[in-house]
Amino acid sequence: PIPSEESKMDWSNLLNKVYELLTVYGMKVIAAIAIFIIGRWVAKGLTHFIERVMKKRNVDDTLISFVCHLSYVALLAFVIIAALNKLGIQTASFIAVLGAAGLAVGLALQGSLANFAAGVLMIIFRPFKVGDYIEGAGTAGTVESIQIFTTQLKSPDNKTIIVPNASITADNIINYSTKGTRRLDLVFGIGYSDDIDSARRIVMDIVGQDERVLRDPEPVVLLSELADSSVNLALRAWVSAADYWDIFFETTEKVKKAFDTNGINIPFPQRDVHIYEHKNE
Repeated sequence: PIPSEESKMDWSNLLNKVYELLTVYGMKVIAAIAIFIIGRWVAKGLTHFIERVMKKRNVDDTLISFVCHLSYVALLAFVIIAALNKLGIQTASFIAVLGAAGLAVGLALQGSLANFAAGVLMIIFRPFKVGDYIEGAGTAGTVESIQIFTTQLKSPDNKTIIVPNASITADNIINYSTKGTRRLDLVFGIGYSDDIDSARRIVMDIVGQDERVLRDPEPVVLLSELADSSVNLALRAWVSAADYWDIFFETTEKVKKAFDTNGINIPFPQRDVHIYEHKNE
């Protein structure tokens, strides 16, 4: 059948409308697609750049993975919003919804976010590293791992201690391994009737025979206190941090045995008790 004039007019109007729509929105659709494709490529490139920079600075692998993933998602969200905006879609309300959702999530996870921020700061500024013996957050131990939200320590008696990162950064951190050497401080009490010079000489001989004790700075034995029941001598000697506890216990034992051999008394705390008798008249 031959199309009627009315049918030809309908097809012509439809083609004109399609042409108008393509003229108006075609370039916008093409531009939006181009923005998405190019933006996605740029987001991947920036993510790889961030990853390379963090690896060159020896940042923890866990933090690298988390930061790169978070960066890519944020950049991709920005690209999608820009593409939708190019199509003429109002994105202001969409951004407001995302902001409100982000605020709600942030309030709900503020403790975890605080631990995350503290973990990032510790990994960046490195107040301690794996293998260091530290004291912080009311506990102490050797650092086994530094994670995004927690730090894992091993106590001297082989217990695993998991400490939230925010608790560590909120308190003083004492790192016993940073300097490599530590000062050994020991106090020995002798009786008031004992010879101070002899006791000092005994302690110095014990320290001098131990090759693990450093000679610079030179170890010294000083009279530190005239206590209630004893005269206290303080030993100060510098040792390697790795040898600290071995020397601490061994020196204490050697001094006690040497004092016993040489008749130097280590007095017990003493107290004089005076008893007054009152007679009833």
